[in-house]
Amino acid sequence: NILRPQTLCEPHRQRPGQMAAVTDEASAAAAASTDGAAATDASVAPGTKKTKRWFPLESNPQIMNKFIEKMGFPVESYRFTDVFSTEDWALEMVPGPVLGVVFLYPIKESTEEFRAAEKARIEAEGQVVDDSVYYMKQTVGNACGTVGILHACGNVADRVPPKADSYLENFMATTKGMNPDEIAEYLNNDDAMEEQHGEASTTNEAGEAIDPSTIETDVNTHFICFSEVNGCLYELDGRKAFPINHGESSPETLLSDACKVIKGFMERDEGEHRFTIVALAAAVDM
Repeated sequence: NILRPQTLCEPHRQRPGQMAAVTDEASAAAAASTDGAAATDASVAPGTKKTKRWFPLESNPQIMNKFIEKMGFPVESYRFTDVFSTEDWALEMVPGPVLGVVFLYPIKESTEEFRAAEKARIEAEGQVVDDSVYYMKQTVGNACGTVGILHACGNVADRVPPKADSYLENFMATTKGMNPDEIAEYLNNDDAMEEQHGEASTTNEAGEAIDPSTIETDVNTHFICFSEVNGCLYELDGRKAFPINHGESSPETLLSDACKVIKGFMERDEGEHRFTIVALAAAVDM
């Protein structure tokens, strides 16, 4: 499960040495959602009418770190870093502790079929979701990169609080008591976040502006987050009906536990290489 490097390729802005795909989201043409309608967009929670569409965020730690730093996350302590494989040698390269794992994968008919079957199984069998899990739905097209980042930051806000008086501190404080749909609505109406996402998605890692007309918006890959909350590993995907509890985990085993689930995504899509993994991990200056 080595994630293969690719060469630079516009308009998806893949950078040399990066693992496979770098843009987020599912296009409406990506293998019809199993429980969505024609009026919906496959890049948002099925059954939800798309109200906005942002530019897709690049799966690039440098860009993501600038994004969260501007929001008020303490990147001097923790920052995003590439995970080059799901194998042990690659996981050992990631400085610990790891606070969250953000995974990008292509949406296809097979992934939609699995999502529907998983939803039916959980609805029939039930699952336990801790009340303190921070989770939101996604109703803005191409916002899954931002939603994944907010899931990662939101589920460690008690351990790694945002900087005082920052945008992120205000966002977390305002949305803390909201349900997933209410947080989605708040994000949909949040002009400040839309502006910050827009800047992050139209700027390269060197800080140079990218011509928006060169950016592909109908993309078929999607960001999700894995977080450990009170001893369990949760998959947080704004397109799904609820968080997915994947069983026991810990801050020390979060990365390896998440990669076990990620291997399942890869095995269900054999031959596909458009996967990337980034970890929100301890900051280490090289």
